[in-house]
Amino acid sequence: MAPPNQEDPSAKRRASCFASSAGSKASHNSHPPRPRLARGSSVGSLGYGDHHGGGAEALRLAGPDNKTKQYDDGVLRKRTQVETDVLAREKAAHELADALPKEISTIPTIDLFLPDALKDAVFVGHLVTDLDSVGGAIGAAALYNGKAALASNINSETAFALKEWGVAKPPTIEEVLKENPDAKICLVDHQQTSQMNPAINPDNVVGVIDHHALQSKTIVTDRPIYIDIRPWGSMSTIISHTFLTHHKRPTVGVAGMLLCAILSDTLNLQGPTTTEWDRLMVATLSEIAGVDDIQLLASQQFKAKSKELAGLSAHGLVNGDQKCFSFSTETFTGDVGFAVVETTDDAVIIDRLDELLPEIVACKKERNLNVLFLAVVNIVELKGTLLLCGPSELSLAKAAFPDCKVNDAHTMMDLGSRVSRKKDYIPEITKAIKAGWKKPVKRGVSMVSMEALGKLEVDPTDYQRITRRGSVLAVKAGEHFTVDDDSIVDEENCI
Repeated sequence: MAPPNQEDPSAKRRASCFASSAGSKASHNSHPPRPRLARGSSVGSLGYGDHHGGGAEALRLAGPDNKTKQYDDGVLRKRTQVETDVLAREKAAHELADALPKEISTIPTIDLFLPDALKDAVFVGHLVTDLDSVGGAIGAAALYNGKAALASNINSETAFALKEWGVAKPPTIEEVLKENPDAKICLVDHQQTSQMNPAINPDNVVGVIDHHALQSKTIVTDRPIYIDIRPWGSMSTIISHTFLTHHKRPTVGVAGMLLCAILSDTLNLQGPTTTEWDRLMVATLSEIAGVDDIQLLASQQFKAKSKELAGLSAHGLVNGDQKCFSFSTETFTGDVGFAVVETTDDAVIIDRLDELLPEIVACKKERNLNVLFLAVVNIVELKGTLLLCGPSELSLAKAAFPDCKVNDAHTMMDLGSRVSRKKDYIPEITKAIKAGWKKPVKRGVSMVSMEALGKLEVDPTDYQRITRRGSVLAVKAGEHFTVDDDSIVDEENCI
């Protein structure tokens, strides 16, 4: 299979934020509604050409410029990066899906090209297992006629994907080995013995399918084994690609699990390890699985992931569910980003305030936003807290929510019972901007250069763990991030 075509990187950056036209009238959408398909529909009834690689809903709600989504209340938002990515590849995705057999079947002549060593093998991921480990194991087991197993308990994100696609949770590796102690083992999403479940006998390992770097403690074997390691953003991308190259169609459930796994490991195709292959496989799997709204699936999955906050980096929290509105008024023209983290324990997030605020500033600079908020929403107590990374955020927050209290450091605002970005936050911000809000002259930390904000480093053993190193805004031990409220003065057309 030839490498996919490259696309304009600036288009991807532009697609990373939403737009709300504050000064223009929205026209009505001319696209008729598309019927939604239930999960688990038979392959023959999918009509996968209508899914547009997962971008059907984005097309159905297309705004006047065909680059936005238009809602019933007239609000426009730019397509997100994942929507733009799949629509850019919908033709290739449709062709790939269309070329596969329409029925789920095994053709003997095709099986000849699959490695014998992996037939009937048990596919198992790493300890502290994640969605890529589980989804990839399920996909590999279906591809190679084997069995999937769990190395450890699943997380909330994986539980969501299993339920979403109607896939049974695999047994634990201990349960499998109890029945068959000499079972052949293929490691997926890892190759280091430190990440391997201790119940596994290294002598029984017959294969490795992974996308991580080879470092210390990589498994050593006495005989040759099957190895498939590719520098892609997700191990499940490798499995998806192999399904296609071997002309085998995954079931809807397997395709859905692989799709969710790729979205997870690549941070919805926004992570630094994302490749063109990841983007193409997401579009193709969306066709096969019958996904019309890739952004909705990504958002629901992130909400499930955020229930377990300990494993999410500051970068992941700030970028996971971020949307950006564009405004054009007499006093302000620019983009306002708004990220949301929904959790059952907001204290866990707020305790990481000094880690999150510098990352918000860095993301604001990288995406060329004028303002960027992060709201932490407690979905149990139904209360919200707004994180403020600079004078512009503080000024706009005070204008939009004048009755809300700000802490002494001017870094947090108590939003009370306001918990909805769509109903509570964006309407008030829009009103404040339309009423004449201006950016303050004092710019604060947003004036820091990109070079001074450091670089993102990816954990070579876990691509979802992304840490920013070398930022001048990193808070030293015993100190706290603050926003200076002095001399916040409005100035027309201040950039």
